[in-house]
Amino acid sequence: MLIKIRSSLDIASSEITSESAYLNRRKFLSLSAAAGATSLLPSSSLFASADASAFQNLPSVNYAPGEKITPYETASTYNNFYEFGTGKSDPAKYAHEMTTKPWSVVVNGLTDKPGTYNLEDVLKGLELEERVYRFRCVEAWSMVIPWVGFSLSALLNKFQPSPSAKYVRFETLNRPEEMRGVRSFTSSIDWPYVEGLRMDEAMHPLTMMVVGMYGKELPNQNGAPLRLIVPWKYGFKSIKSIARISFSETRPRTSWEKAGPSEYGFYSNVNPNVDHPRWSQKTERRLPNSLFSPNRIDTLMFNGYEEQVASLYAGMDLKKNY
Repeated sequence: MLIKIRSSLDIASSEITSESAYLNRRKFLSLSAAAGATSLLPSSSLFASADASAFQNLPSVNYAPGEKITPYETASTYNNFYEFGTGKSDPAKYAHEMTTKPWSVVVNGLTDKPGTYNLEDVLKGLELEERVYRFRCVEAWSMVIPWVGFSLSALLNKFQPSPSAKYVRFETLNRPEEMRGVRSFTSSIDWPYVEGLRMDEAMHPLTMMVVGMYGKELPNQNGAPLRLIVPWKYGFKSIKSIARISFSETRPRTSWEKAGPSEYGFYSNVNPNVDHPRWSQKTERRLPNSLFSPNRIDTLMFNGYEEQVASLYAGMDLKKNY
């Protein structure tokens, strides 16, 4: 299934990353690469076939024009990744315990090309690009992050899903010996972590499979080596460290949907008009923030991507299908 890209996705020159921001970031990356020991692309990297200059000069499009990019230190240390603990700083402390090289992805279900694929084979032939997206968490905090990856549709088309496939299911790595959160007896999640999308959502041009951020490889705490970004949905839909992709005719039951069905629905689109049972979704804390600089802003419908994605839900009750 292919989605025709609407004209509203054409990016005006005013929306492209500013020249000063682009040059400053690229200058930093080139200096890092020149340092040798701090190269962003070591030989063991999943980008081993690319050199540093190729990684620096990726096509870059800003889908959050006029908004300040969140500092890398904030985006890489304030995370939800319950496999490593429930605290926001836990993933940055403990995710290094997860082995990401080598990495393989199981593909099964309604597909013409089922199998277990090495990550290098999964990525072969896919062209990387950088996209700046808003990222909104259901806990009412948000960031603006430059992700590196490719349209999910390009990846899924490689596996040739059957026409009868209506949904795609994603599953996170489940390795208790390396994930202290999975070993916890207090977790309400039935591991492994599972998420899912309708096929039209998965094939939408904005839906992105991510392998990096801020011009660097994706840190473990942010979902290395392969994670999903669906920018109009709450962050927990953007599943991390993907180890399985399955195509099905029936809708998968997702992890948070099972853990808290009254709080976390299958769709989980950003909707300021539908409050979480325990807090409002009308505003959000844009990180970084502090007691004296709360940086609270109004939440946008579909996280600001309403023009591009609202047609996917035409005729649906977005309060019932939360």
